[in-house]
Amino acid sequence: MKFLNDVRPAHDLTYSDTFMVPSRSAVVSRSGVDLATPDGVGTSIPLVVSNMTAVAGKRMAETVARRGGVTILPQDISLAALTDMVTKVKAAHTVFETPITVDVNDSVSTALALLGKRSHGAAVVLDGHRPVGIVTEKDCFEVDRFTPINKVMTPDIVTVAKDADLDSVFDTLATRHLGMVPVLDGEHLAGVLTRKGVLRSGLYTPAVDPDGRLMVGAAVGINGDVGSKTRELLEAGVDVIVLDTAHGHQEKMIEALPLAVAARDDYARRTGRRIQIAAGNVVTAAGTRDLAAAGADILKVGVGPGAMCTTRMMTGVGRPQFSAVLECATAAREAGVEVWADGGVKYPRDVALALAAGAASVMIGSWFAGTYESAGDLASDGEGRLYKESFGMASARAVQQRTRHQSALERARAALFEEGISHSRMYLDTQRPGVEDLIDSIVSGVRSSFSYAGAASIAEFRERVIVGVQSAAGYEEGRPREVSW
Repeated sequence: MKFLNDVRPAHDLTYSDTFMVPSRSAVVSRSGVDLATPDGVGTSIPLVVSNMTAVAGKRMAETVARRGGVTILPQDISLAALTDMVTKVKAAHTVFETPITVDVNDSVSTALALLGKRSHGAAVVLDGHRPVGIVTEKDCFEVDRFTPINKVMTPDIVTVAKDADLDSVFDTLATRHLGMVPVLDGEHLAGVLTRKGVLRSGLYTPAVDPDGRLMVGAAVGINGDVGSKTRELLEAGVDVIVLDTAHGHQEKMIEALPLAVAARDDYARRTGRRIQIAAGNVVTAAGTRDLAAAGADILKVGVGPGAMCTTRMMTGVGRPQFSAVLECATAAREAGVEVWADGGVKYPRDVALALAAGAASVMIGSWFAGTYESAGDLASDGEGRLYKESFGMASARAVQQRTRHQSALERARAALFEEGISHSRMYLDTQRPGVEDLIDSIVSGVRSSFSYAGAASIAEFRERVIVGVQSAAGYEEGRPREVSW
């Protein structure tokens, strides 16, 4: 990356302080850009879903992996629950979407409770293992909640075989004006396909492990038996390990990292597969070098830029994210490791700028909280707008969950030192209510950024991109107007 006119500012920069300058380009189309990440994880787009309890779960993990990214499951859930999530993600199909299913004898209330779990907008009605109908939220309007689903479902359904050509499936969906079609393996339901899903299957490469199963990561705290927890996660099938704490540049992290590395190396000797270990968070070259020396393959960069984080306001500690990523990425390259930019992204431009600063991938949390696939429960405000609750991972709400096994006195003491927002409404965008809709927007913007820079890969983008510094007025000039002047 180069600064415009070789003028490097004396002060630190946020993403909003910066812009990219177009260069002479031989990249004909954004579709010709390869976004495979250089961090060794195996993702085909540079997006990582943060290990936030309100965001990352099995629905998010399988959906994002199907489009080429990876989700990091939180460390605050039990090993049994985490293993169950990993198992379900690994069992999910790489093309067919996981359906919402209800029994033919269930009530309308059962269907309504499940329809918000996915962006399909419909559930497949089963009689045993055989699909016999489709039910949508519209079918349930002005109907008694105890009404059997078989009274409101659409019984005449179109299905496709699991080996059907995707082009023909799309034609069927388009000509029949269908939003979704069940996919059958014999008489059994194998999944569903939507029009957008079929389109996306031709645009994205799933993030899969060596066995062709969808990838998923998991976080480990630095307290407790780090080596044992890492071993258990690896045996469960996790594809990337994240050692996570708010202040990564501390002795406890430097002591914990070798324990995780030893467990990983033992797993590699037994299986032949070396899993990457990410650690953080840091914002300085010194922190990057120290954690790399302790064994981290990837450094998470960011203190205070998250939407749910109050660290900077509470403590004054943190660093503007663009400069933090730039300095840490430079130090990481010297140490032979990579960085993930964690936090502070609100628009596709921010993701592109993080990659320009040297990130291999960009972590996203709150931006994805307001989607069907996030782990929270769907709710409606008084005006009928759908939302999900999000909260920071150092907030009182998260601390209560993390310390639930401690004594009452210990929990009360920990509650005095929380940092972060405990309750925040993240509204679903009516135009982009699913995480795949947001991924489409982000990837489209990033691909265009690469084409403007004349770069066909992340490596080329890092070398070719030119970044300038702008005033607040310069940033405002680039914002579109939703209404007239």
